Amino acid sequence: MDFLRPASWEEALAAKAEHPTAVPIAGGTDVMVEINFDHRRPEYLLDLNRITELSEWEVGEENVRLGASVPYTRIMENLRTELPGLALASHTVASPQIRNRGGVGGNLGTASPAGDAHPALLAAGAEVEAESVRGTRFIPIDAFYTGVKRNALAPDELIRAVHIKKADGPQQYSKVGTRNAMVIAVCAFGIALHPGTRTVRTGIGSAAPTPVRAEAAEEFLNAALEEGGFWDSGKIITPSVAKQFAELASGACNPIDDVRGTARYRRHAVGIMARRTLGWTWEQYRGSGRTLEGAA
Repeated sequence: MDFLRPASWEEALAAKAEHPTAVPIAGGTDVMVEINFDHRRPEYLLDLNRITELSEWEVGEENVRLGASVPYTRIMENLRTELPGLALASHTVASPQIRNRGGVGGNLGTASPAGDAHPALLAAGAEVEAESVRGTRFIPIDAFYTGVKRNALAPDELIRAVHIKKADGPQQYSKVGTRNAMVIAVCAFGIALHPGTRTVRTGIGSAAPTPVRAEAAEEFLNAALEEGGFWDSGKIITPSVAKQFAELASGACNPIDDVRGTARYRRHAVGIMARRTLGWTWEQYRGSGRTLEGAA
């Protein structure tokens, strides 16, 4: 196994173009586990740790540009206001040591359906900034996951950053695991209210071959909130609406039975998380006193 250590982003792109099978490594919290257990033996490792710009972020008027290697700890400490859903998800990642090393770029590159960041990124409507020697492109998060541990990156592309809209409403994240730390999700659910567009987005993890949105649940809830005048009045969402939303979210799952949980349990748990996180976010919205006009 050869170890490539570019000193700049340009050198990294050139190395990836010359060795398309090279596996990028920054935090190494996924890659090193696979290598240590001999589940993976890449011909080349592409070390990105010398490229400091990957560990930086920028907060703009509407978006946050999050470098691929920004550690989860930094997200928790510095971006809780702008990216509350992702900050909550970051809290659930493994241990403090791993949160100090791992970043969203690694989650995206591995594209495991159990990656903790995916539901929050889906709910927020992120875009992945991918680059190669051929140029830069932006991949909508909805189009990024293409199969079990597969993504839309070309062989010569690297993830440079993730662009995430700053929260314009409450966001929540919930995860079920076999214990409180150092655990792979049995299933996870993220939700984001977007009062500016009167829409709700969701994200489901570890309950389908890829991270997915509960689109039918979103469409139902968007219509129910609009028709019932909930955005303007801020009144409590009725139990029947919450129940239907939860059932549709559960129906979006396509899980498997494995050592961490059964498919039946995963569907049930996603429905419970969907109902609870909807309640939490809506209470935050009501408590803020923000109508659509107030949020504009």
